[in-house]
Amino acid sequence: MTPGRPVPPPLAKPLPGNPTRLDPHGSTQHAPSATARPAAAYGATASDSGLVPLTVARRAPKDDDVEIAIEFCGLCHSDVHATRGEWGTQNYPLVPGHEIVGRVSRVGAGVDDFAPGDLVGVGCMVDSCRECDSCLDGLEQYCENGMTGTYGAVDSRNGDAVTQGGYATSVVVDRRYVLRVPENLDPAAVAPLLCAGITTYSPLRHFGVEAGDVVGVVGLGGLGHMAVKLAKAMGADVKVFTTSDSKVAAARELGADGVILSRDETSMAAADRSIDVIIDTVAAPHDLNPYFRTLRRDGALFQLGLPSGAMPPVNPGALIRRRIAYAGSLIGGIAETQEMLDFCAEHGVVSDIEVVGAGQLNEAYDRMVAGDVKYRFVLDTSTLGTPSEKADA
Repeated sequence: MTPGRPVPPPLAKPLPGNPTRLDPHGSTQHAPSATARPAAAYGATASDSGLVPLTVARRAPKDDDVEIAIEFCGLCHSDVHATRGEWGTQNYPLVPGHEIVGRVSRVGAGVDDFAPGDLVGVGCMVDSCRECDSCLDGLEQYCENGMTGTYGAVDSRNGDAVTQGGYATSVVVDRRYVLRVPENLDPAAVAPLLCAGITTYSPLRHFGVEAGDVVGVVGLGGLGHMAVKLAKAMGADVKVFTTSDSKVAAARELGADGVILSRDETSMAAADRSIDVIIDTVAAPHDLNPYFRTLRRDGALFQLGLPSGAMPPVNPGALIRRRIAYAGSLIGGIAETQEMLDFCAEHGVVSDIEVVGAGQLNEAYDRMVAGDVKYRFVLDTSTLGTPSEKADA
């Protein structure tokens, strides 16, 4: 595997200076003379507004900033929860989107690892404290002082502005949180890798999944279908747990080696002590105890889905008798996310997507809620139109 980017230095360390930057055509990008630019966007103005056209103000690139002309942005179910106010009070107007792929348009004077024209991505975070143990260990997603989300977060390093996401024509992000996208991958299908991909890759890597291991995947949606593809690429034998007969063929099309009907007692009994690690992607309350029984000694179940209500109690005996671990996992740090992109480039792994235009966003949200998508929607930002003279956010 050829990495697209080396592991970055600890984020607390200053970057080397670089007074100017040449683009591929030889013109110099001077950050001090850079100006702010508006971006056309779609977002919510209230919890019940739906997604409407907006204009957002994008800051002029500072020394360590990268300006990106966005081409595609994935639609994540968390975008629906956020814009509809289902995760608490939001700062409106709110432009969602944290699965961003595009081309570098300008760079700051201190940026020496990206140039105009580079294909890049931005995931779920655009900053972190850069000083805590997690940040210094390259685990910025677990920043002990709170990472800065790509949208809807207070950006303390930029005047406490509220971050606005990738349903827009451009974005400006500190270079430390920008990822290099391999050119051999479809950029639209890469977009969901920056959330769904890394969310499933990280626990698989943490557990050290390799050839010969058996991985179970609970749920076959946006996260689940990526877990199947990534685990197969790692050489694992993959079994999909599903409650529906209709998902059997879909699971096998994605590369699953077997399908276990979780509501069928005979099927579950046959899977007893047969699996090394389970990736649980279901975001609704469900009983985990039957899945624990399918794990071998020293197996693990990683919870990725965040249920909206209380889960049935876990039986400690199921864990104790086989030294089973029940764990959670978030996204990944910047270095691990780059590793994931490079791994996907080597193995030809991308998300199964349906590309939509701006006028289809509200319908796509309703279809996501109804589970009517195989497996991720991606916005083509060329359909967003042009920004107005006055910014809404």
